[in-house]
Amino acid sequence: MRKYFGWITCALLIFSVTIISWKPVGTNHTSSTNINLSAKALLENYIANIYDSAHLQESGLGFAVFKKAITGFINLKMEDKLPQGSSILTVVDFSKSSCSKRMWIIDVINKALVLNTWVAHGQGSGEDIANRFSDNMDSHQSSLGFYVTDDVYNGKHGRSLRLDGMDAGFNANARARAIVVHAADYVSSNAISELGRLGRSFGCSAVSPEVVDQVINTIKDKTLMFINADNSEYASKYLDEDLAANFISQNSGSSYMANL
Repeated sequence: MRKYFGWITCALLIFSVTIISWKPVGTNHTSSTNINLSAKALLENYIANIYDSAHLQESGLGFAVFKKAITGFINLKMEDKLPQGSSILTVVDFSKSSCSKRMWIIDVINKALVLNTWVAHGQGSGEDIANRFSDNMDSHQSSLGFYVTDDVYNGKHGRSLRLDGMDAGFNANARARAIVVHAADYVSSNAISELGRLGRSFGCSAVSPEVVDQVINTIKDKTLMFINADNSEYASKYLDEDLAANFISQNSGSSYMANL
């Protein structure tokens, strides 16, 4: 009887792993042929499936940056910093030129790219590419890390969106510094033509007036934003891949994953 029960348990475990096995579209990050996947491989598979289905490589978002963002997305969900049904993830990659569309708004559950657009960095962070970052008052620099969006208000830049920084020492002063998402005329193709780059903010993630309403309406009310750059000093507990991998492994095949 005990041997029979062991075979049933083993079969169920293999079945649960098989449910989330897939063959990624267009890349070779993972393989659907190996159903005996480790927790780290299951996480990689989960991320690669979204990345490929949303055609993020074609839009210019690097896989390594997206992996950081999704790892944080999972870990912040585990800490109940994000609502269970929240599916929107915004990624900003300041390692790229301001002339490129370096903001991506992604629907994680539906595996779709909602918007890819320009975004400005702080004037204290550099010219075309941001390379200096601070969470200090009046630094006029951008801050790296994970943010949770909050409410909408009308301020000096018009309709704007408040942000709460999740990374102590890197962006926790976002509220005190009034680091928000807002529109700016210097985020445009005209600015790039005239300056050779976008204009710059006082540290806010400023977007074009043409898309500001779409951006704010899509990412408001407790969704995640991740700001990345080439910076060796940045560290976050939310980048813990082991925690994220264990969560994916423990919940693979469950209905919870569909609403992660």
